[in-house]
Amino acid sequence: MPAAAAPTLNPIFSDHAVLQRDRPILVYGTAAAGEKVTVTLGSVSRTVTANGRGDWQASLPQMPAGGPYTLAASGNGASATASDILIGDVWLCSGQSNMEYPLERTLASGTEIANGEDDQIRLITVTRKTSLTPLPRFADTIAWSPATKQSLPGFSAACFFMAKELRASEKVPIGAIHSSWGGTQIAPWIDLDTAAPFEKQNAGLLALFQRDPLAANLRFGERWTSWWKERVGNEPWRDSSVLTWKPMPSASYWESWGDPALRNYDGLVWARRKVTLSAEEAKQGATLSLGVVDDADQTFVNGVAVGNSFGWDLKRRYELPSRLLKAGENEILIAISDSWGFGGFQGPADALSLAVTGGETKKLGEGWDYALAPAGVVDPPRPPWDSNAGASLIYNAMIAPLGPYGLKGAAWYQGESDVANNKPYADKLSALMASWRKQFRAPELPFLVVSLANYGPPQPAPRASGWAELREQQRIGVARDRHAALVVAMDLGERTDIHPANKQDVGRRLARAARHVAYGKPEPVGPAAASAERTPAGIVVRFTGVTGNLVSWSGTRALAFELCGATQESCRFADAVPDGSIVRIADDGKPATRVRYAWADTPVTNLYDEATLPPGPFELPIR
Repeated sequence: MPAAAAPTLNPIFSDHAVLQRDRPILVYGTAAAGEKVTVTLGSVSRTVTANGRGDWQASLPQMPAGGPYTLAASGNGASATASDILIGDVWLCSGQSNMEYPLERTLASGTEIANGEDDQIRLITVTRKTSLTPLPRFADTIAWSPATKQSLPGFSAACFFMAKELRASEKVPIGAIHSSWGGTQIAPWIDLDTAAPFEKQNAGLLALFQRDPLAANLRFGERWTSWWKERVGNEPWRDSSVLTWKPMPSASYWESWGDPALRNYDGLVWARRKVTLSAEEAKQGATLSLGVVDDADQTFVNGVAVGNSFGWDLKRRYELPSRLLKAGENEILIAISDSWGFGGFQGPADALSLAVTGGETKKLGEGWDYALAPAGVVDPPRPPWDSNAGASLIYNAMIAPLGPYGLKGAAWYQGESDVANNKPYADKLSALMASWRKQFRAPELPFLVVSLANYGPPQPAPRASGWAELREQQRIGVARDRHAALVVAMDLGERTDIHPANKQDVGRRLARAARHVAYGKPEPVGPAAASAERTPAGIVVRFTGVTGNLVSWSGTRALAFELCGATQESCRFADAVPDGSIVRIADDGKPATRVRYAWADTPVTNLYDEATLPPGPFELPIR
């Protein structure tokens, strides 16, 4: 920070911002080191001194809902101001694509946008970014905006509908901060210290990458190679009957190669090319350019990992030290992993080259071979510095820059990308809540967690379900946190679309949960299974959070209940009848140690309470 630097406000304090009511208001920014800064909000002022790094922070007394006010930070003969500031409730909305899903794509979007304008609802969206270390401020400019026909279409639909409901019920200004990224897992949203139990390997690797990227890529390459060997039996650069090599028609997307196996292929494909270097060229080192690779690549040269990148729009460029090269034939081997849409090289051919340091640039646009990975060898590991999957990288760039901004609560809609690795999710969810509570200096910060919506074809008989497992992990994570609430959405989805357009009901249920857990209102969030016990008359499942009585729509029996023994094969559908706030299950005479409910990607259910709220999926031991 230059000695004569004028004071600045952190960008989150922009025009039209909402500050959290009824608690001390922390305002922060930068100035010259040692400079006195006077912070004024309405009629209240505080003077603080910037520290040696030029950072300052002022605590203003709590204020009731109201405004508009002007916020100013003055010092060194200059000032920074933000106008049209409101005091109200601020909610942070985050997750992956279903939280990111914009208002313009929802049901009746035109009507919702036309009717959604409200100067007392303020919106701000955080730009997608990653960072190896926590950022003190956002990398891109962000700004608050009132809810207008211009700001609403691209804003998070679920977040807005929640804000609209809370604005109507609480009658205070509502600020909605949207920070989401489609396709992301939960781990990158947690700070590295809190995520340490899940990131033991990655923490050291990430630190090494910051010091020596080549050494880190080499070490990660060993992990990647081990992953391959566990599935295939040997290194990919050794002769193996599991890989059948064919000439690559062009360095382009593999859908254009004319291979029927690749016409609609999402998975792993190897690309191989050899290049000859003189002894003098090998001594010089080189730069390998591959152009854009869609989606992810793990690149080896002479059996040594030199780089791993993710991004369908990212140009690959890897530095090759002389020790990796040799006189004569050198082999470039690339594992290309694609999960959606086109896969392979984007081209053009001249984007692929090997530039010898201080010497000739060798064109690599032709002469490649390719081979499909064996069936079932999918989802290779990704390094902790890799795009939106890396350890804490999203937290560092999209949560940390918010600083200790005052919040009323947080809404989290995520999990689809963790279905394949769902067992630790409850612990990661607890870690996320702990991480953000630490960040925002709010040990009891309310969290609203959306349980995954239904997706996929219904099943005719009980079977294993990754989506049900993930929902159960969400339930467990929320159940052990007294400041969290679970919002059930398994009846709001579309079985053929992972991104259901009905975000209105998601927003309404989020707002209802918020009123209960954040505002202390008595209305229950919805039915939640509490226990299952064996009685002389059968098995009884008790529920809490029921409004009125449980009701089975279109019949006297409640669908989707299962009795299970020790194995998946022992599970069978059960005869279940709601009775007040319990469900009675008939004993079928077979061994049963567990009760499951709605255990499917897309369960067929008919059980609701009198507020038309469904219980979520669960698995409980029978006591």
